[in-house]
Amino acid sequence: PGSVSAAFQEYLRHLGLQDFPCGLGSWNKSCRNARRSPRAEPVGLEDTVPPGEETPEALLELLRDQHSPWALPPDCSPQDRLLREVAVLAPELLRGSRVFQVVKSLRILDKGVEEVDEGLLRFQQLEELILSANHISRVTSAHLPRTLKVLELCYNAVGDLQGLCAQPPLELQHLGLGYNRLCGPSQEKHLTVDFWPNLVSLDLSFNSLTDLLGLVSQLSTLQNLRILVLQGNPLALIPTYRGFLVDSLPKLSILDDIHIWPDERQQFQGLARQPELTRSEARVVVSIGEMKGLPDPKAFQQLKVGSEGPVITYSYCVTYEF
Repeated sequence: PGSVSAAFQEYLRHLGLQDFPCGLGSWNKSCRNARRSPRAEPVGLEDTVPPGEETPEALLELLRDQHSPWALPPDCSPQDRLLREVAVLAPELLRGSRVFQVVKSLRILDKGVEEVDEGLLRFQQLEELILSANHISRVTSAHLPRTLKVLELCYNAVGDLQGLCAQPPLELQHLGLGYNRLCGPSQEKHLTVDFWPNLVSLDLSFNSLTDLLGLVSQLSTLQNLRILVLQGNPLALIPTYRGFLVDSLPKLSILDDIHIWPDERQQFQGLARQPELTRSEARVVVSIGEMKGLPDPKAFQQLKVGSEGPVITYSYCVTYEF
């Protein structure tokens, strides 16, 4: 599927919400008839269930027992379990467009999604959207539900934040953009309180951000920011990288998955007022170990001048990619 909506429909088919033991069928026919009649008594007791049908309790047990062929795998999400159980207890809630009112968390991982389409606006209660390991290069913020609090886009191909910041969901608390294609310094301007007034957690790890001073000047406007991940960017190679961030963002609690303790903050106090120490260059030392199968260049330097023997020249090229 190319869009989030198409991937969601495939996800519903995979859950089998209309198939036994979920949904409405011969296994709970009297239950369906009871729902059609507002005066009917609810069916739930063993002795009131007609032969050939199952109680809601028995159907739920088929979903929860790990030895059952209808059980979900242990690593499934809480949202998967919730939808399956709702499909047993109140299957009418998942009919047609009603399913969009139930979903609060949507996880679509590694499904080849390329487009965050406007169909997402049907999820009027959606709070968490995780689209990791797909092929998304651009996000149109107008297609994101206003109720969103968590947006995870790691392992995609996002290289520009302009579309995401046009009309961002103002209640967002976590934004995950690790392992994408963000390059500095053009993207730092999109990481301010004007776009993310309630942001608590920000993951920008393993991109191509290089301007530490410019980035910090923008992040310092995020008054609610407590968790920041920047490791894997070229700017993290700067010798004073961690100390400068710790002193520049006094409300930060965790940097690169490491807690900031009071003694560390005391150690780097005043470093933010010395930007000249934050040089935009780094020294990298690369050591090459033993290499086999290559002729030794020294053996060809012993040829005498004027020798009539053939001379063979070898040249080697070593490329470093950062």
